[in-house]
Amino acid sequence: MSLRLGLVLGFAALLADAGAAVAQYYYWPDSTYGAQNGAAGDPDGERQPPRRQRARANWPFDEERRDPPRARAKDNRERERLAALPPDADPDYSTPIDYDDDVDMRQTRRRLVADPTARDAGTLTIDTRARRLYLSLEDGRAVEYAIGVGRTGFAWKGEAKIGRKAFWPGWTPPPEMLERRPDLPEHMDGGLKNPLGARALYLFQGQKDTLFRIHGTNEPESIGRAVSSGCIRMLNADVIDLYQRVAKGARVVVK
Repeated sequence: MSLRLGLVLGFAALLADAGAAVAQYYYWPDSTYGAQNGAAGDPDGERQPPRRQRARANWPFDEERRDPPRARAKDNRERERLAALPPDADPDYSTPIDYDDDVDMRQTRRRLVADPTARDAGTLTIDTRARRLYLSLEDGRAVEYAIGVGRTGFAWKGEAKIGRKAFWPGWTPPPEMLERRPDLPEHMDGGLKNPLGARALYLFQGQKDTLFRIHGTNEPESIGRAVSSGCIRMLNADVIDLYQRVAKGARVVVK
């Protein structure tokens, strides 16, 4: 055998031995792997995947088990939003999450004016024709707010009182509305997308709910228009202001 042929055969043998070692390292047969891990080839013994396969199976999922930074930040913000309800808010109609920081308080249509109603301080007067709401003050002045009112066929007039107050109110459409709009949800928790907006004042006559409300809106462009199903809409910044100024039981005159 020539020297060159001997070198070639020797090199080939080395490659074969190396391949076998690699194959045994990465792809142990079950019996060999069990024996090396104390299972002595027992098929009922606890078994683990080969080292290479175990690494490949686990490495991408270790990171996925952790919440992404954005998700963790969002969860933290939601926890920070959790708020104790105002003492006058009805817990059955309110949502104990504070979204007020997301309301643009500069988006307001209120102003201080001479009171055109001459009513007692604390009275709310809603002029549906002028689309203005007045809160009478003690000094002959009033806070005037721009409002949206009920469209034709849905307007309501009369006297009532504030029978309930709600903080970021949930919304449960009445059955009549669901018949007209079957696409609406049966209930929606309070929030920025809720059509009742940031606050709601529920109008009662005696102990009876009239089903009419003074509330915020997620459609600020509707203020000054007749578009609602009878309720009085206000900008969220304005209804937050009004909520703080009036008490449960306050008189409301709608004309």
